[in-house]
Amino acid sequence: MMMRDILSNIENGNGVDPQKDPQRAAQEAMRPKLPKRFYKQVSISDEVIDGDESQDGTVDFSIHLDGREVKTPARNPLRLPNEQSAKIVAAEWEAQEDSIDASTMPATRLVNTAIDGIATDPQAVLKDMLKFAGSDLICYRASTPPDLIELQNKEWNPILDWISEEFGARFESTQSLIQIEQPKEAITAISVALRKWQDPISIGSLHTFTTLTGSVFLALTIAHAQYTAEQAWKIAHVDEDWNICTWGEDYEAKKRRDNRWKELEAAYLVFQAINTPA
Repeated sequence: MMMRDILSNIENGNGVDPQKDPQRAAQEAMRPKLPKRFYKQVSISDEVIDGDESQDGTVDFSIHLDGREVKTPARNPLRLPNEQSAKIVAAEWEAQEDSIDASTMPATRLVNTAIDGIATDPQAVLKDMLKFAGSDLICYRASTPPDLIELQNKEWNPILDWISEEFGARFESTQSLIQIEQPKEAITAISVALRKWQDPISIGSLHTFTTLTGSVFLALTIAHAQYTAEQAWKIAHVDEDWNICTWGEDYEAKKRRDNRWKELEAAYLVFQAINTPA
């Protein structure tokens, strides 16, 4: 079963019942109609790719719905490199109830993106991550108030120290809103560090870490097990959490943040599954 076929009707809606409250009816009309869950059983199958398993062929794991292999929106087989990562994606399919809601399937979306997009041009994704090194969140500090400055220094300085020690890349921090030019040698060192990962799913996970925290440095701390995803997430939101403590929390902002965390958590679980030795 192909993902494109499953999600093709998401934007198709029904007519609005004129007897309903107009505001509620308008909201329902704007809400996408989700495809119904059409399968009963989710299973994982392993296949030998590029030769015979006894000759060190690569074994990939695919997701099957009632025995039919799931495919990506571009009709590529949705396959993962080990059973643990396949179980994470399969669990998302199993968790769907009456309808299939792609917004609740971040690991599946990540793998789809990796297979359909990143695999064809990984350098573009690595280049996009590298842009963050020139204007990384960790390098730009508040100029006031003193307690926020102290908090940022406490949480963020150790990251710059670790980047320097681990990769020989020294980055400058600033309290100015104007972007500072970082040493070319430091940028190059981060580029080399990112190229440690070659498989599209790991690259996609790193890109998720980077974009959702605003920091390629934090992405590397996660990838090298210097911090857990939860620790890095908290560090990335020092400013936001300070503002919440000072001014209170907005419901919609919290909802968006919670959704972003689910995306990062899924990427972390998949990354760990692929890169942790069995």
